[in-house]
Amino acid sequence: MHGYGNVLMVGSGGREHALGWKISQNEHVNKIIFANGNGGTYENIPIPPTDIQRLAEYAKNNNCFTVVGPELPLSMGIVDVFESFELPIFGPTRSAARLESSKEYSKNFMTKYSIPTSEFKVFTDFSKAVEYLERIDYQVVVKADGLAAGKGVFVSNSKTEAIDSIDLLLNKKIFGDSCNKIIIEKKIVGEELSMMAICDGNTFVMLDSCRDYKRAFDNDRGPNTGGMGSYSPVSEISGNEIEYISEKIFQPVIEGMKMEGTPFSGFLYAGLMIEKHTGKPFVLEFNTRMGDPECQPLMMRMQSDLYQYILAAEQQALDSVKPIEWKDKFSVCVIMASKGYPDKFETGYAIRGISKNYDPDLMVFHSGTKLNKVNDLVTAGGRVLGVTSMGNTMDEAIEKAYQQVYKISWGEDQQQFRKDIGKKAIGT
Repeated sequence: MHGYGNVLMVGSGGREHALGWKISQNEHVNKIIFANGNGGTYENIPIPPTDIQRLAEYAKNNNCFTVVGPELPLSMGIVDVFESFELPIFGPTRSAARLESSKEYSKNFMTKYSIPTSEFKVFTDFSKAVEYLERIDYQVVVKADGLAAGKGVFVSNSKTEAIDSIDLLLNKKIFGDSCNKIIIEKKIVGEELSMMAICDGNTFVMLDSCRDYKRAFDNDRGPNTGGMGSYSPVSEISGNEIEYISEKIFQPVIEGMKMEGTPFSGFLYAGLMIEKHTGKPFVLEFNTRMGDPECQPLMMRMQSDLYQYILAAEQQALDSVKPIEWKDKFSVCVIMASKGYPDKFETGYAIRGISKNYDPDLMVFHSGTKLNKVNDLVTAGGRVLGVTSMGNTMDEAIEKAYQQVYKISWGEDQQQFRKDIGKKAIGT
């Protein structure tokens, strides 16, 4: 066992809360410290995830093994800095994190290594992008090249919608420098699926299937968000299909990244579309960290000890561990957001109704929360809470999650959430 009793969890969202909660179940972990955490995480330090030098100093002085949650510090090279100080850290290097931080790099990589993805073109010029749109006869998805907190993807149902999206990105630069380039790709129709793996640069261990809900409102309406809910497992995805995804998508990534001289270590997330007519998986995007809110149900269902896999990955020893074991249960996560998210919303409202009753099959993971000066829990972001439940059936898990959701409130009708999370899985 590694000699690090403390774990430094970099990030402040529901994903980090869930990862820290799961890692804390390892008997050799002394304490979990969150940088900078939220109102539901137990030991927080006021160092933002992007203040890499201070985080490295803290990890060194407090004998910490560091786990990185969000994409921004990874794209800034937090792993490179920690490794230069010989500090143990789990996550990809800056160059490996380009799989997420540059859509252009990612799409070119997939093409080079024959990873199934939709056809695409890259543009920096508005008029050339519009000219291209006029020549094609299929619907498209328009994406910002750089990081945009999950909000830089525009699924278009008409040429007018697509042109509006191009204008928002290339002309109005709504995500700053992330919009210097855009990707226009052919829209694939089907069902989305999230698959993740723990990687060590040479090999990987798959996590179970998951599905998230990106649109703000019921029936997949409204703008894209960072995610409004998720469930696991996705029952219609068979073991054979997961095996196929493992061999045709994850294996070529690990081998390709090694050949590029940028071996991939960390959580690798493939956002997939299972094409309606062929059943074939296409990669929509790679993320170089755990999905949020997919992380929450996966952590609830994981029977194995997550920390052992993270340590093995950091030591390039994943080939010596067994496949991960999963509880034979269903899990659902419902995101409770501030009214108006992902556009304008207000914060600072006192949160009421979070159950204090201990139920091993129910967790409220915090995201946009903080404790105010008088130690009251208040809203502090767009996505506020991830109410995550487990049940013997999907129906049971859905019912348990929503029972808790309806007990929680803040302000006068200042919360919003989707009412259809998990219903896809039971055919309603």
